This record gives sequence, structure tokens and C-alpha cells, in this order.
Amino acid sequence: VRWHFGDQYPRPFFYPLNGPAGQPLTRMGHPGAENHDHHRSVWFASHNINGLDFWGENGGTKIRQKHWYRYRSGNDEAIMASKLGWFDAEGRELIEQDLAAAIIPLANNQYALELQIDLRPGAGLETVELGKTNFGILAVRVAESLSAHFGGGTLTNSDGEQGEPAIFGKRAKWVDYSGPVAVGTGIDRKVTMQGITYMDHPQNPSYPSHWHVRNDGWMCASFCFENAYQLTRQSDLRLRYLLLVHDGAYNESLAGEVHQAFIDRPGMTIRKASKSEPHQQYEVER
Repeated sequence: VRWHFGDQYPRPFFYPLNGPAGQPLTRMGHPGAENHDHHRSVWFASHNINGLDFWGENGGTKIRQKHWYRYRSGNDEAIMASKLGWFDAEGRELIEQDLAAAIIPLANNQYALELQIDLRPGAGLETVELGKTNFGILAVRVAESLSAHFGGGTLTNSDGEQGEPAIFGKRAKWVDYSGPVAVGTGIDRKVTMQGITYMDHPQNPSYPSHWHVRNDGWMCASFCFENAYQLTRQSDLRLRYLLLVHDGAYNESLAGEVHQAFIDRPGMTIRKASKSEPHQQYEVER
């Protein structure tokens, strides 16, 4: 997986999110709609921040990486942490966001991408409203072949319900999008099943989340599906999500095991490095 944060983009995103066989399980843009270029693989956004659109790309709002905190490799997990700002069209920062992302290896080349964000009002603001909307805050656009409409994929939630009509707007602990992926070239080319299980965390205020899903290949834990949420200077909002990148079709048992491990695992803390930690300015720890 790769993190893109350059100023040529309206907001940062992860792409590609490769599967166990090395093929991308996400895509850039919508396979059938030219006005969906804002669908950038795995990304943070919202359709309503103080009434402003941070979802589309025509309103002048932007999300910028202000600086990075830490890159740390390891056998059990590799962690990246950075600070982002959500800016209106006039350059005023409405939200400051800390992002901590951990890649956790699992068996058979499977892995988990754990994402933790801390949101607070921007400088000089006491409150910011995350308005009621289906769109945000973490979105995933899957590869065309995983899409139920454009490919041969299947949407399944933690209750075993399948398809957009059964899952849209319903609460669930997780939603999975799995489908066929072509691997190899020439006579060695074959089709295998792979997928992404997008998990909510019990510490999130909206847990279990309502889900905004589409048969065309899109899923999002809709944090403000029912109600707006007020960010205040007195308390940050922490949201924790996990993307399980797995081999084979959706596996309820594997999803349950990974979700329980996610629940049991402490969150990540970003702090300034101590004098006993030379050559670095920040550390990320659990």
C-alpha cells in the first residue's frame, strides 16, 4: 500500500491497496461515471463540514498533509503517522487531523491496514460540526472486478446479509467486498478470489456503524448517517477502522478473529520523542 499526499491532489489517499497476490484490490475513480474522480481508492473525506463539501473536488476545499510524525518498520507491524489539515476555499483550517496507519502481517500474505484518526477543531476554532451525511469519513472504492455490478463481487456484512439493498443504511460491525482477481500473465494467468473486510471499532461513537454501500464497488462506514457530531476544543474525536485484505472469498470466522484482535489491541499514541530517543522528533506507541 502507498500513501499519496502531494499538493497535486485535493486530498491524500492510499493507492494501491494490493491483495495477497500483489494485484490492486482498489481503484482510482468510478468505472462508469466520469464525474467521480474524487473516488480515490482509500481516502478520508466528508460531504458536510460546517456546511462545506469536502467530498467533491469542485468547491475549493482541500485536505493537506502538514507534516509527518514517524515512519517505523517492524516484524509485528509497520507504522506511519502524519498530521493533516482540512482547509476551506479561503485557506482557513477547519479541522486538524492526526493519522496513524499500521500494516499488520497475517498468514498467507494477508494483512490488516489499521487506521486511526484524531480530529479536533482547527486553530482559533472552538467547535466544528461534522454535519449529517452518508458520505464520510473513510471511504473505499474497490477494483472493478470486485464490484457486484461491474465485476463478479459480493457485498456481505457481519450479520451475513448480502447485496446493496440488504446492507445499505443498516448497522453492522463490518462489511466485506470480495470478488475475482486475475493473477499472472499468458498461460499462467488465473482467477482467484480476494477481498477487503472493512471493520468498525466499538470505541467509535457510532458503533456499530450504518453503512453506505453500492453494488458499483463502494463502501463507507457512515459516521454521521443519522446525526451531526460536534467537534470541540475540549475533546478530540478518535475514530478507529481496519481493512482486512484477505485471500479467498469472505470468511466469517477469519473476520471475527481479526475483529476481536482489533478490539483487544490498544490504540496508537503519537508523542514527542524523549532525550533517550535520539535522531527522531516523535514516536508512535500503543
